[in-house]
Amino acid sequence: MACQLRTSSLSTIRLLLVFLSPFVVLVRAASVLESQGRALLHWKSTLRSPQLLASWNVDSSPCNWTGVACNIARNGRLVISEIQLPNMSLAGPLDDLNFSTFRSLANLNLSYNQLNGNIPPTVSALSNLVSLDLTANRFTGRIPVEIGSMKALQFLNISENQISGPIPLSLSNLSRLTEMQLEDNKITGVIPEELGRLAKLIYLELGANQLTGSIPPSLGNLTKLYYLALYGNQLTGFIPRELGNLINMAHLSLSNNSLTGPIPSSVGNQSKLEILYLWMNELSGSMPPEIGKLHQLTTLALQINQLSGQIPPSLEICKGGALRILMLSNNSFEGPIPATLKNCTSLYTVHLEHNQLNGDVSEQLGVYPNLLYLDLSFNRLSVPDNKHFQEAPLEWFVHNKGLCGVVKGLPPCASSTANEHHGSKHHSVIISSIVASMVVLLLLLVFVGIALRFQKRKKDTVHAVNNPIKQGTFSVLNFDGKVAYKDIIEATEDFHEKYLIGTGAYGSVYRAELSSGEVLAVKKIHLSEHENTVDEQPFQNEIETLTRIRHRNIVKLYGFCSSPHHKFLVYEYVERGSLGSVLRIEAAAAELDWVKRVNIVKDVARALSYMHHDCVPPIVHRDVTSNNILLDSEFKACVSDFGIARLLNPDTSNWSMLAGTHGYLAPELAYTMRLTTKCDVYSFGVITLELLVGTYPGDIISTLSSSSGQSLFVKDILDQRVSLPVDQVADEVAAALTLAIHCVDINPETRPTMKQIFEKLSAQPSPASLHALRKYET
Repeated sequence: MACQLRTSSLSTIRLLLVFLSPFVVLVRAASVLESQGRALLHWKSTLRSPQLLASWNVDSSPCNWTGVACNIARNGRLVISEIQLPNMSLAGPLDDLNFSTFRSLANLNLSYNQLNGNIPPTVSALSNLVSLDLTANRFTGRIPVEIGSMKALQFLNISENQISGPIPLSLSNLSRLTEMQLEDNKITGVIPEELGRLAKLIYLELGANQLTGSIPPSLGNLTKLYYLALYGNQLTGFIPRELGNLINMAHLSLSNNSLTGPIPSSVGNQSKLEILYLWMNELSGSMPPEIGKLHQLTTLALQINQLSGQIPPSLEICKGGALRILMLSNNSFEGPIPATLKNCTSLYTVHLEHNQLNGDVSEQLGVYPNLLYLDLSFNRLSVPDNKHFQEAPLEWFVHNKGLCGVVKGLPPCASSTANEHHGSKHHSVIISSIVASMVVLLLLLVFVGIALRFQKRKKDTVHAVNNPIKQGTFSVLNFDGKVAYKDIIEATEDFHEKYLIGTGAYGSVYRAELSSGEVLAVKKIHLSEHENTVDEQPFQNEIETLTRIRHRNIVKLYGFCSSPHHKFLVYEYVERGSLGSVLRIEAAAAELDWVKRVNIVKDVARALSYMHHDCVPPIVHRDVTSNNILLDSEFKACVSDFGIARLLNPDTSNWSMLAGTHGYLAPELAYTMRLTTKCDVYSFGVITLELLVGTYPGDIISTLSSSSGQSLFVKDILDQRVSLPVDQVADEVAAALTLAIHCVDINPETRPTMKQIFEKLSAQPSPASLHALRKYET
C-alpha cells in the first residue's frame, strides 16, 4: 500500500512538472528580459535627454520600446536581439550600459547621435554581435583592444568621431569581418600589416585620419575587397604593386597623402575599377598605359602630382563608355591630347589645366555632347572653330601661349575669305529651307500615327488595369513605350543586389536598363504582410494622379507595377545620384561649390512649394532627406520618393504612423503623429543646413533648440572643403542659412511655408541678410 502511494505521488509530481515546465521557461524568459529592460532603463537615466526615449518605461515590455527588437534565443528564452537608435539626438556616455546582459544581441546601432566619452571595453561582452555602428557621435579615447575578441562581428563602423591612438592589432582577429569603417577620426600610427589577414573584408575605410608610414603590401591579400579608402592621411612611400591583386576593387582612394614614386602598372589588373583617386600626392613618372584597360572606370583623378611625359597615346579608357570625370591637372604632362580620347561621349568634366600640352584641340577632343566643364588653361593649345567651343567661357582656355580661336576674348585664327563665307552661308539658307519643309511634313505624319496608336494603347491599358486578377499584374505606366512587368524583372534579374543603387524608408532602389537602352530607377516597396493585402484600387488611383505631375525639380514617376510577388514604383533615372552620397565623397563635395549649393536649395524649395501649394489636393512628402534629393548631370536637384507620400485634403487632419528618416523628422511628430506641410518644412531646413555644413547638422540643430545661449559662428560651420563664399554668393548663402534656422524651429506654427521660402530665395539677396545672422554670432 505504501509502495502504491509512493508510486502514485511520484506520478503526480512528474505530471505537475510536465504541466508547469512551460511556465518555468516563461518565468525564466521574463526574468532575462526584465534584467535587460532594467539595464536599458538605467542607461536611459544617465542620458542628458531621457525624454527622447519616452516609450522606455516599466509599464511596457522592452520588446515594444522604440528601437528595440526581440527574438527567441536557442535556449527558448525571449531576449533583446537588436537595439537600433540612429538619429535620435541621444547625448551622454555609454559606460553605464551593462553589455553583459545582452549576450544574444546581434545588432547595435547608435549612429548619428551625440554620445560621448570612451567606447567601453565591456562592449566586447556582446559575444554574438554581428553589427556595431557608432558612426557620427562624439566618442574620444582609443579603440578598445577588446573589440578584437568579438568573433561574430561582421560590420564595424566607428567613423566620424574623435577617436585617437593606433589601430589595435587585435582587430585582425575578426575573421568574419566584411566592413571596417574608421574614417574621419584622429587615429594615428601605421596601418597594421596584420589587417591583411581579414580575408572576408569587402569594405575598408580608413580615410581622414592621421595615419603615417607606408601602405602595407599585405592589403593585396584582401582579394574580396571592393572599396579601399586611405585618403586624407600622412602616408608616405610607394603605392604597393600588390594592390593590383585586388581584382574585385571598384573604388580606390589614396588621395591627399604624401605618396611618392610611380603609379604601379599592376593597377591595370583591377578590371572592375570604377573610381581611382590618386590626386594630391607626390607621384612621379609617366601615366602607365595599363590604366587604359580599365574600361569600367567612371572617374580618374590624378591631379596635383608630379607626373610627366605624354598622356599614353594607346589610352583606351573611353572604350567602355563609362568615363565621366577626367582630372589630370597640375602635373607636367606634355605633347598632344591623345586621339583615343576623341568622341569620349560619356565625359562631362575634364581638367587638363596647368600642364604643358600642345596641339589643336579639335584634332584630339572631338565632340563631347554631355560636357559640363572643360579646363585647358595654362597649356600650349589652340581652340577649334565649332559651336560648342564658341559658347565656352574664356576661363577654359586662358594662359595658353599663342592661343587663338573663336572664343570671345581670344585673337582670331587665320580664316577663309569673305566670299567663301558668303557663298557657304547662301547655300546653308537654301538647304535649311528645304530641310525645314520636309521636317514639317514628317511631323504631321508622325502626329497622326501617334494619335491613332495612343487610342489603341489607351484601350489596352484600361483593359489591363481593370482586370488585375486576369492579368496577374497591373501597371500604370505613363511614358513612351509600354514596359511590361516582366521587362523590369528581366532588367534587374529579379532584383539582384548587383543592381541595387540605394535604400530608403519605404524600399530599395534598383537600376534597370531595358533592352531598348532606356535606363529607369525602380523602387521595390517593402510591404508587411498586412500591407500586402490592402485593396489595390485606391492606391492605383493615387499613383495615376501622381504620374500626371510634371515639374523640372521632381523626379518623374512613370508608374506602378504590382503582382503577388512584387510591388514597385518606376521613376526616371537621375545620373549623379543622391545629394547625401555626393556630400559624403570628398572629391565630389569639393566640386559642389557655393553657387551650385545655393541653386540646389532653390531647386528643392521650388519642388516642395509646388507640391504644397500648386497640387490639388496638396502633397506632403513625409520623407525629405538628402538621400531623396537627386542631382542630374548639370547639378540640377530633383526631389524623389514623393510617390509614396499621402495625398492630403487641405481641410482635414492627416494622422499617420510615424514614418520617415530619423534626424529629418519634425519633432512634433513624436507626440502628435499629425502630418502637415510644416513637417516637410522642417526636413527642408535640415537638408539646407546639411548642404551648407557638409554633413548632418545634428549639433547645430541641438544648439538652436537649446536654451543654453551657446554661440554659433557662421564662418566656422560652413563646409571647409570649399573656400568661403564671397560677394553676392555670400549673401545668398546667408539668406539660405537664415531661412534654414527658421525652418527647424521647434514650434511648427512659426515655421514659414514653402511658398514663402521659395519667394525669399528667389528674391535678389542683399547684404542685410548677413546682418540678420548676427544674433546667432554673439
